[in-house]
Amino acid sequence: MKNTIAVLALSSLFAFSACTKKESKTEDSQEIKTSEKADAKPISVDSVRINDTLKANKLLSVSFSSKLLVFPEIRDKKLLDSIYFNKKGITDYSKTGLESFLRKEKAEFFKGSKDWNANRDSATEWFSDYTMNLKYSINDFIHIEYSESSYYGGAHGSYDYFERVFDLKNNKKVTLADITTISKKNLETLLMKNVDKIPSGAAESEGKNSDMLLVKQIPTDADFYFDDHHLYFRYNPYAIASYAAGAIIIPVSWEDLKGTLKPEFKERMKIK
Repeated sequence: MKNTIAVLALSSLFAFSACTKKESKTEDSQEIKTSEKADAKPISVDSVRINDTLKANKLLSVSFSSKLLVFPEIRDKKLLDSIYFNKKGITDYSKTGLESFLRKEKAEFFKGSKDWNANRDSATEWFSDYTMNLKYSINDFIHIEYSESSYYGGAHGSYDYFERVFDLKNNKKVTLADITTISKKNLETLLMKNVDKIPSGAAESEGKNSDMLLVKQIPTDADFYFDDHHLYFRYNPYAIASYAAGAIIIPVSWEDLKGTLKPEFKERMKIK
């Protein structure tokens, strides 16, 4: 279950008594991880980010921040639709088109905020942030990390991470079936066996990841990514453990998957 705060209604206009800060647009440079076994040229990537803050009244400030990656070399529309899977309505994937989309998204975000003034008795800062980061480019595979965080009052904010790997050679999102033929039952066993190999933030001080699990079996349909040596499964807060446990990442080595790796994937990633 994803811990995502529902998007506020965008239907009504609301006039604020105060003005916004000047919008800032920044372009981020990225260090892209490549493989020591890579045999393909790293993909060209750019980005566009928009930051803006609205002073709703004396007690409430609301900030909007969003960063989208730009892939000038990718032309396949289905692949682009898949890369921007949670940003519906994009029709132009150029840098100019994505910047225009972000401006419209920001305008809708602020326009739909009429309820943000209610029941306020102390100074508060609310925010929404969305970020795409290219984590690596290996052998015509790219791994993109998507992060969403927000705070609209309450005990704590909300944050989620999503991981996607895309196959630039075949213009598609990579699925688990593209990598391995392992059965669901055997993968569940591996995930439970390896759950403590990478301590979550809370586990570093409070015990093992396994001590904080809320499930008897770890689901196999989580987001995943990989590098030269492992397949990694990411579980957001509340997916398999409490919010306090934070995100849990479980590694499964290629050795663990020996005998089940797809020959094409194994050859492409140069796995012995």
